[in-house]
Amino acid sequence: MLLALDVGNTNTKLGLFRLDAEAPPLAANWRLTTHRTQTVDEYGALFINLFHMKGIDPAEVKHIIISSVVPPIDSTLKQMCETYFHIDPLFVEPGIKTGMPVLVDNPTELGADRLCDSIAAFEKYGGPCIVVDFGTATKFEVISERGEYLGGIIAPGLGLSADALFDRAAKLARVDIKRPAKVIGTNTVGHLQSGLYYGYIGLVDGILDRIVAELAVAQPALAEPAQKPRVIASGGLAHMIAPDSRYIAEIDDMLTLDGLRILFDRNHTARPRGRAH
Repeated sequence: MLLALDVGNTNTKLGLFRLDAEAPPLAANWRLTTHRTQTVDEYGALFINLFHMKGIDPAEVKHIIISSVVPPIDSTLKQMCETYFHIDPLFVEPGIKTGMPVLVDNPTELGADRLCDSIAAFEKYGGPCIVVDFGTATKFEVISERGEYLGGIIAPGLGLSADALFDRAAKLARVDIKRPAKVIGTNTVGHLQSGLYYGYIGLVDGILDRIVAELAVAQPALAEPAQKPRVIASGGLAHMIAPDSRYIAEIDDMLTLDGLRILFDRNHTARPRGRAH
């Protein structure tokens, strides 16, 4: 089996994939809070317990691939993989074979999670396409019809925006972020929920308006409705935001993990097993 880890600033996702083609590839998946201070043993014990709860023998894991945007814990995760799984993990980092031309000024700056999302989106949905990943930051990735990464956008995530509002406005209490029953609120909670929710819908669709228009100028054929880029949403808030977006056509919770699986297939060689401790 292949263990895929997507380490984000807020959450860490784990996916366990079968490598034989005769069975459904995804055996199990989990979403955890990312802890920057956990030790090798704490991570190891957590992962092993998760496996046992699903009735999976950790010894079945033969390969590990990691996408991380939290560099301070990379060495901890590497040591955990070597200590508890006896595997030297493959990290998504410069030099890895991607199969996707990255047409930006400095390709090494592109986050590992963004690369995984883009590769999976093109592989699963074709191009042109746009990925909107609702994470700590909301990231937009633009992929051409030929599978080229054209560029993207990073905006503050909805949670960050809400935190900034509550932290700087002394009289505004924190509220649950959700779709309000109506746009015009009749109390403070309703005012806040409407501003956060519909304000963020406006941000997402406003950016997508401009991306689609810019692509249509560069490639006039994309102005035709049938040729417009397909928009795929992922991330924790995708299910809440997508229904009111004019653009989002798909929600794919497994996009990053699928991208890791695809990258593993493109880079698979005999990975050395770590020395048992």
